[in-house]
Amino acid sequence: MFGYIIVNKAEMKFKEFDIYHSYYCGLCRKLKEKYGITGQLSLSYDMTFLLMLFTGLYEPQTQTGECRCIAHPFEKHEIRTNLFTEYAADMNVLLTLYKCQDDWEDERKLWKLAYGKMLEGKSKGVKETYAAKVRNICLLMHDFYDAEKTGNGDIDTMAGLFGKIMAGIFVCREDEWSEGLGRFGFFLGKFIYLLDAYEDIEEDIRKNNFNPLKRMYNEPDFEEECRTILTMMMSECCKEFERLPILENVEILRNILYSGVWCRYEAVREKRRAAVEKKNE
Repeated sequence: MFGYIIVNKAEMKFKEFDIYHSYYCGLCRKLKEKYGITGQLSLSYDMTFLLMLFTGLYEPQTQTGECRCIAHPFEKHEIRTNLFTEYAADMNVLLTLYKCQDDWEDERKLWKLAYGKMLEGKSKGVKETYAAKVRNICLLMHDFYDAEKTGNGDIDTMAGLFGKIMAGIFVCREDEWSEGLGRFGFFLGKFIYLLDAYEDIEEDIRKNNFNPLKRMYNEPDFEEECRTILTMMMSECCKEFERLPILENVEILRNILYSGVWCRYEAVREKRRAAVEKKNE
């Protein structure tokens, strides 16, 4: 369930994308520093958004620098890091670990099992540091697995479980903003879960995997219904976002929330539409 919270690069200024990319590179460096290449491979745009959200809200002192990497060995790239970079890296590894476990449970992907084992060995410190958060995620994941095994097709229930996981991730402090951030994370988590289910529906039907959208897939208004539900979830996210006193890089964050999150959806919908047209030729 990664890779949905991204920028719409086509609608960004060059300077804005450079700033966004510098936080992404800073997170990448932190993952390598704490977890080695194993952790670095888990890098996601989703946690880059989390990092920039916290940076804009709490305005910590941010360090800038330059570095080279394997992906871009011949030129230096600007990096930005602050105290939330480590938190984003830790949460990135935790979510990737649970994603590996989920893929193993669902599809018995051996490489995900092996990768998860490697991450688990490197994440012991994180589990101790965020013991309460990890315990809550574990309980929710157990509820998640139990619901899937019983074939619980209730969309709101299943999306809500992942929403609660993300709500915990988006609350890094108990302060005046924690309630709003929790609601933001909850609805964002529901959006991510439902968009993931929407993208995977055909494959899950073919492989007989669990997917809460199966029951409505053959209904004539399937596409419209999915769009409506996703719009409702993102509308709630944006409502909570606009209540936060964020000024720094706010246009980048708005690009992601109002445009970027829909890029993957539009790509999937267009691919599905093209497949249907080809089939009907």
